[in-house]
This record gives sequence, C-alpha cells and structure tokens, in this order.
Amino acid sequence: MSGIITATACVGVVGLLIGIFLGIAGKKFAVEVDERETAILGVLPGANCGGCGYAGCAANAHAIVEGVASVDSCPVGGAACAAKIAAIMGQEVSSEAPKVAFVKCSGTCTKAKNQMNYVGQMDCKMLSQVQGGGPKACSYGCLGGGTCVRVCKFDAIHVIDGIAQVDPEKCVACGQCVANCPKGMIELKPKASKYAVGCSSKDKGPAVMKVCSAGCVGCGLCEKNCNFDAIHVVDNIAHIDYDKCKSCGLCAMKCPKKVIQRLDGQPIPEPKAQKAVGQ
Repeated sequence: MSGIITATACVGVVGLLIGIFLGIAGKKFAVEVDERETAILGVLPGANCGGCGYAGCAANAHAIVEGVASVDSCPVGGAACAAKIAAIMGQEVSSEAPKVAFVKCSGTCTKAKNQMNYVGQMDCKMLSQVQGGGPKACSYGCLGGGTCVRVCKFDAIHVIDGIAQVDPEKCVACGQCVANCPKGMIELKPKASKYAVGCSSKDKGPAVMKVCSAGCVGCGLCEKNCNFDAIHVVDNIAHIDYDKCKSCGLCAMKCPKKVIQRLDGQPIPEPKAQKAVGQ
C-alpha cells in the first residue's frame, strides 16, 4: 500500500514540475502576434484558396502586416474585404477594377479536329505530356481534361463540349485555374469588358484552318477597324488592350471567324453595310 502511495506521489510531483516547466517555457519562447494580423484574419473570407499567392488566409494576413502583400491581395474578399483590411492597416485601398478568368479557346468538339483517340486519365497536365501535345490537332487548344475544374474552389469553371468555360458570376479571379493550366491559355481580364479573343493559336491562318474552324487567322480586320487602337495582331493572334478598349464591339462585328466573343450573352450585331460614295 505504501508503494502505491509513493508511486502516486512521484507521478504527481513529476507532473507538477513538468507543468511549471512548460508554463515558464511558454512565456519565455512565446511568439508575439501582431493584433492587426489577428484582426485581418478575422476579416478574410477563410477560403484558403491560394489566390493571393500564399498558402492560406493566415499566411496572407501575416504578409499584409509585414508589408509584403497589399491590402487588396485577397481576390475572394473583393473590394469590401480590402476596405476593411485597409482600415486596420491605416492605408488606402487601390481602385483596381474586378477581374474574371477567361479561357482563350473556341475549339469545341464540333469545331476542333483531333489527331488521335486518347484513352486514359483526364488530366490536362498528363494530356499535355502525350506525344503531339494532346489529342487535339491544335497544339494551342484547350485539352478539356478538367484540371482547372478540380482546382477551382468556387465551382466557377466547367468543361462543356470539350473546352473549359468560366461562369463569370461565380468566378472570384483567384487565379488557380490560370496557374494550373499547362497550356497557359486562361487569363484574368477586366470583368467589365464585354469582349475577348477566344483563341490562343500562334500558327498562320492556313495552318489554323486545317485544325479548327473557330481559330483566329490573323487577318487583321479587327485591328484595321478599331477606332481606339485597342486591338493588334501579334504572332498571328489578335490581342485586346483592355485599357484602351471601349467595348464598342466593332472588332467582333468585323471578325470573319467570329473568334472575338461577346461575354455577356448578348448576340454580336451584324456589321452595317457601307454606302457607296455619292449615294
């Protein structure tokens, strides 16, 4: 009986000593957390999507306090979240226009040709390693493997008719689809802009036409007809300068391949016939 009492007493004393040691060590080696960091973490949406470029919301909050990340670095929270963080940091938030992801491809199953029949795991990164760059004959086209779908935490992108398509109402421009597309064909564009070029091919017109009926042939009609110097053909593909674009739609009207898409769901009006001189 005395042995049990002795053992119990020893265990109690050891536990007490360990508790005292841990208490002292906790105070001595405690890492001080800036109150602003805690406050910012409470404002961030908690999506931990990585769209800010950091591992999660906690890492982003720390980076903001350290001055490494901007107060508007969270794409999910948007302007409201940025304003609250700016108030915590005593800073002003920039007025950058909201963005949305866009897939630069119009090569659906009926428009783009295949060079092979692929049987295997549907993953874009794996498909891009297949000989020839994937089953599609166009080496620049969307592979349709759904890698972007799996990395999106907001259900904003889906593969429809062989190509990835973005739901602008759900997209928060976190950039995960952009970072994980092995073809580099997804970009972030201003959400307010109504038009975008649905092609990524840098091949010349005849080569494009052999593999896809919806590809840009680099004809330059969009560039010639733009009144704002907002679109230019570079490396056989049209590029829109969104800082200059007024969304007038003239480039889309003049595009013979209809590869310049209107993104708000409205039809592109047909170009008006030009009257002859003297009429």
